[in-house]
Amino acid sequence: MKIFLLMAALSGLFMVSGQALGGQNGMIVALVMALGMNFFAYWFSDKMALKMSRAREVSNSDAPELYTMVEYLATKAKLPKPRVYIMPGDTPNAFATGRNPEHAAVAVTEGLLRLLNRDELEGVLAHELAHIKNRDILISSIAAVMAGAISYLATMAQWAMIFGGGSDEEEGGGGLIGSLAMMIIAPMAAMLIQMAISRSREYTADATGAEICGKPQGLASALKRLEEYNRQLPMQINPATAQMYIVNPLHGQNLTRLFSTHPPIQERIKRLIGR
Repeated sequence: MKIFLLMAALSGLFMVSGQALGGQNGMIVALVMALGMNFFAYWFSDKMALKMSRAREVSNSDAPELYTMVEYLATKAKLPKPRVYIMPGDTPNAFATGRNPEHAAVAVTEGLLRLLNRDELEGVLAHELAHIKNRDILISSIAAVMAGAISYLATMAQWAMIFGGGSDEEEGGGGLIGSLAMMIIAPMAAMLIQMAISRSREYTADATGAEICGKPQGLASALKRLEEYNRQLPMQINPATAQMYIVNPLHGQNLTRLFSTHPPIQERIKRLIGR
């Protein structure tokens, strides 16, 4: 219900943004643009994410322990076995991608394989399989695309104000006020809603992942270790993909809870083993 309400709020914000920019026609254009962008994200987001992370697909002969573990956990989760990828880099982290369980992939860094013990690795992989099982990848992709589209509309509003400043005289100033609201409030609200969706799905994936592997302590231990390492050695990635990873790969000292795509690790661990 919480995700439904957040997605409804994001959709409503998008429609209002389009209307503020161009009235009823603007709303229709915004809707068509959102549908087109969501279609593109649905079909190609997994390929883009894997390419941007420089991940390479591995077979059973390339990484037998990892491959067998993914296969075992996928069977426990009653999922088709996803493709398995390894990313270069010493920072331990992982993500899952794909438009549905039949077209999914799990990617882990080289650092993750070196750092974690078996129980911890099972916990991380189960967490990523939980994202696939819960269709979080599709939800997050749509939320990210809609938030990006709202920001794009804000940019359009800015240019409309520069080159079409006469609309406020025709509408008693309403056009100017609407454009200003679009440029300032809408992108920030969209970003906060998107991040709230991402944080909520992480909690759910932790719970589902613990059920899949049966080792909540292993997942909790992995989260703590990954958090520490990612603080010391942040990953060099596109910020747009940060929400996909199991822990925040872009840690900064000034990052606040409000603007984080991930919930606090302490709270995640508490929910896993403190209940």
